[in-house]
Amino acid sequence: MTNYPIPASGAMEGGGAYNKHARLPASGGALALPHFINAAEKLPLGAGNQPIVIADYGSSQGRNSLAPIRRAIEVLRTRAGSERPILVYHEDLPANDFNALFELLDKDPESYALNGANVFPCAIGRSFYQSVLPPDHVHLGWSSYAAMWISRVPTQIPDHFFVPRSTGEVRAAFERQGAEDWTRFLSLRANELRAGGRLVVTVPGADEGGLSGHEGIMDDANATLVDMVADGTIAAEERARMVIGVWPRSRRDLLAPFADGERFAGLRAELCETKALPDAAWADYQRDRDGEALAKKHAQYFRAIFAPTLAGALDRNRTPDRVRAFSDRLEAGLERRRADPPAPINSLVATIVITKSGAT
Repeated sequence: MTNYPIPASGAMEGGGAYNKHARLPASGGALALPHFINAAEKLPLGAGNQPIVIADYGSSQGRNSLAPIRRAIEVLRTRAGSERPILVYHEDLPANDFNALFELLDKDPESYALNGANVFPCAIGRSFYQSVLPPDHVHLGWSSYAAMWISRVPTQIPDHFFVPRSTGEVRAAFERQGAEDWTRFLSLRANELRAGGRLVVTVPGADEGGLSGHEGIMDDANATLVDMVADGTIAAEERARMVIGVWPRSRRDLLAPFADGERFAGLRAELCETKALPDAAWADYQRDRDGEALAKKHAQYFRAIFAPTLAGALDRNRTPDRVRAFSDRLEAGLERRRADPPAPINSLVATIVITKSGAT
């Protein structure tokens, strides 16, 4: 261990990289989309012309939020008419690439904001482990894959960076942090939701043994980091500090605050499920048998989502050029390992639908 602080979880890679390479999280969100549409249909809206508020907790650069928000708005327009204002708040860390988000909303043909009268997109640069919006403000909440990140990294992981590969007291420290963060996330959202409001959260799932299906690609990336120490790209001390603060959650983890079916902070778990998530890149490979293309897609996915956090462990003299060189080397090494033999990312996705008691 070292006295140098372990970096906190970071934002996704900028420049629209997440929008380009996050097909797997998009597929996970798609499995939860019917539940989000159902929430919009059942949501009590109240009378009058008060704005309907949608909160997107952990938007990143927005690509994977377009379809859910658009579909929810379509439902709400059918129910409330075209004159009622709809506010959409996209929340993410201050380091998020909000420029890419707003460019997407302004120009992408799939944007819910294009030609949408009385629809007002906004952004908030703040962790969702803090208060994001005023009390009793949110009608409908959505969070796709963002709640996998814990608020802080409690300790290093010997010989790895991925939490499910930890054991003993190290694993127990992450389990405590994951449980504390989940209850904090729920408590904050309970304060922000209106009476009768609904929240749909989807995250990488885990089986009852704590495995998520990402272990293969994480092991390949870990082996690549070992190679990078050997070739001098990074120092051993930097490698030791690298931890991805991601906690894949089982159904039991998600339901723990709602023990024995009880409410938590005025919230009720209406539905909780775990499903197998098909790997879209693997489906491409089964059609074209292009192993190199598969490996590249997997490496780009890993880089866009996880490389910025790993790069946060580089020494205090890190420069943009060094961070870029680190990410390039990590991507290239991971791509080589994923190419032989080709393998899918057979992961899980967990979804929970939460309602706040009371009526508007």
